[in-house]
Amino acid sequence: MAIFSCEQEDTHELLFPEHGYSNPFARHTGSRGDRWAVILAGGDGTRLSALTRSISGDERPKQFCPIIGGRTLLDQTSRRVALSIPAVQTLTVLTQTHERFYKPLLKDVPKDRLLVQPENKGTAPAILFSLLRAAQLAPNATVALFPSDHFFADDQQFMSHVDSAFTAAQTNPNVITLLGIKPDSPEVEYGWIEPETSLFAQMPRAISRVRRFWEKPNLNVAKALINQGCLWNSFVMVGRVDSFLKMTQRALPELYESFSAIVPTLGTESEARALNNLYSCIPSSNFSQEVLSQRHDDLAVMQVSEVGWSDLGEPKRVFSTLQRIGMQTQWAAPVA
Repeated sequence: MAIFSCEQEDTHELLFPEHGYSNPFARHTGSRGDRWAVILAGGDGTRLSALTRSISGDERPKQFCPIIGGRTLLDQTSRRVALSIPAVQTLTVLTQTHERFYKPLLKDVPKDRLLVQPENKGTAPAILFSLLRAAQLAPNATVALFPSDHFFADDQQFMSHVDSAFTAAQTNPNVITLLGIKPDSPEVEYGWIEPETSLFAQMPRAISRVRRFWEKPNLNVAKALINQGCLWNSFVMVGRVDSFLKMTQRALPELYESFSAIVPTLGTESEARALNNLYSCIPSSNFSQEVLSQRHDDLAVMQVSEVGWSDLGEPKRVFSTLQRIGMQTQWAAPVA
């Protein structure tokens, strides 16, 4: 039965035998689990809209804007990801209303590698859409998820950590590994990850179980989190596609079932209509808050340091990043 009163084909028996989780595509092929990437580029970037408007002269979201280094953040992300994952095995999640901004940037990308949402309903639908499509294309895939609006001063160093996370997924296929950035300040606008205490938790590339998440703590809490060895949440994560799907189904069963109903249309001419019907009636949902924070037992975190990471979520952080790396632009102003 369709969820949220959407008119969709019922494929519950196909996707949920005996009402338990299964990878609905696994029987189609026994191919080895290749590396795949998902670039999340469907957000609206409203917190940075005043800055991006001053740079580009229009209302484009920040991922389509050359904020740092002369290339758009999406282009920088694509180049970074390509250091470890082939472009042909990279999916980019977009939103239809941004087409005039992304179409010129992605004109050389095969159409079947672009996943276009009819509207932005948050990170949970975007990620679930991409995971189901990845599972359809490569049932045994190991997938890395990347936001498209972050900056790294050292792409090579960061992607070497992603390589290590791929190795961890092979060792323990049931666990999703988050990349946690070693903090250098009590940042109150970031999400934080608290690892389980272990003898090796503070070692480079150490992987620990996740105890809990802290979303945008106040200053006193953030100072305590640094002292406890907590990490900034980069929202980059690596794991088997079936493990991602299993975790998401457990956390958001109604959303999962609604998406499962349109799986037969993905990659076909019927996809756009099915997505329009689905997105018109699903609620907005946040993957961090509604999946990760609810399923920390499915997660591990790897400590990442010395990569110069910044989530460019607000103008002050953009200016601070430019100041840190010693870069000037025609539009940049001093940090307030």
